[in-house]
Amino acid sequence: MLDTVRSINQTAAFNRWAGFEVTHAADGEAELRMPWRDEVGQYAGFLHAGLIGAMLDTACGFAASTVAGNVLASHFSVNCLAPAVGRAFVARGRVVKAGRKQVFAVAELFAEGEGDAPPKLVATGSAILVPVPAN
Repeated sequence: MLDTVRSINQTAAFNRWAGFEVTHAADGEAELRMPWRDEVGQYAGFLHAGLIGAMLDTACGFAASTVAGNVLASHFSVNCLAPAVGRAFVARGRVVKAGRKQVFAVAELFAEGEGDAPPKLVATGSAILVPVPAN
């Protein structure tokens, strides 16, 4: 399953540009990591909210894809909890409920600090995804 999700990730030019790396995929779960670089920051030096949303959306979508195949988001929401500052960011998505017509998923975004500091929760998100036929 991990290889399949990694392959899907590599087909998305945006994900490649952003540096998303899929680190985990299992039944109803997905995790991705993105290292910090200046191009993903905003004016104050924090991770840009657009990238926060993209990581949460992608983690939800990949988690949903492990149980429903190809999916598209029909609704998505983001909650920014703290400034996103770190050397890397990890988004963990999981399916809450998968139905035939909709998949409900949630994700959390963590900032990895330096050394032994535990990752800090900086944002959460939720998505409703709709299964779609393969191309």
